Amino acid sequence: MEEVVHVQYEGNIATVTMNRPEAMNAVNIQMMEELEEVFRDLKERTDIQIVLLKGEGRAFSAGGDIKQMLSNELTDRMDEVMDIVGNMATHMYQSPQIMVSYIQGAAAGIGLSMALASDYIVAERAGKIAMNFIGIGLVPDGGGHFFLKERLGTERAKQLIWRGKVMDVEEAYRLGLVDEIIENGDTASFETFIKKLQQAPLKSMQETKYILRSANYEQLEQMLQKEKVGQLKMKDTADYREGIEAFVEKRAPKFQGK
Repeated sequence: MEEVVHVQYEGNIATVTMNRPEAMNAVNIQMMEELEEVFRDLKERTDIQIVLLKGEGRAFSAGGDIKQMLSNELTDRMDEVMDIVGNMATHMYQSPQIMVSYIQGAAAGIGLSMALASDYIVAERAGKIAMNFIGIGLVPDGGGHFFLKERLGTERAKQLIWRGKVMDVEEAYRLGLVDEIIENGDTASFETFIKKLQQAPLKSMQETKYILRSANYEQLEQMLQKEKVGQLKMKDTADYREGIEAFVEKRAPKFQGK
């Protein structure tokens, strides 16, 4: 089976690329497993100080793979899959490296959860941001609740999750969900951003990251467990079935709170 996550090393930088461009880098089980392994291994790499996370093609990641959500494969492995998702989020948050996510196109659902685990989110101006699990009757996973709470606070995070709104990058920047905006396709500006980061006292930055984040490791683990329990509940609801059917049929869902 061909790998769907590619890792390239150059000096003290590792570039992690989600490589399912034909599916807008929708996250399937294989991609989750590969990302979990990559970020687990990177935690042990003292020679790597910067990690870049990006998507191949015209999107960062459109979220979970809806086709796989409809399959028995996901249903049969749901408990295991939620553990993989949780491990992936934990490895990313505990990463000793300075992590940068580069968003072009869509960063939605679990794709946005992954971006939010980063230290910097750089987005092209035409990008779209959405924590839109609620559109198919699910709750955010991959640490989405935790990462939004960190950036927005509890009440604003809750409202954003409930709305499931697709935001443009300007709005996401105003909210604090994006740290830098660059023009569409302006790779030169992004390369300049990375060069400046390379010239910073990275050891000092890494230590500050550890000091600030280590106090929250236990809270992240607890919230990931609650996301797992909640998602397993949601998978059995009528609203989830309606949400998936509506998505496939390209119509507005008719939820009943059941």
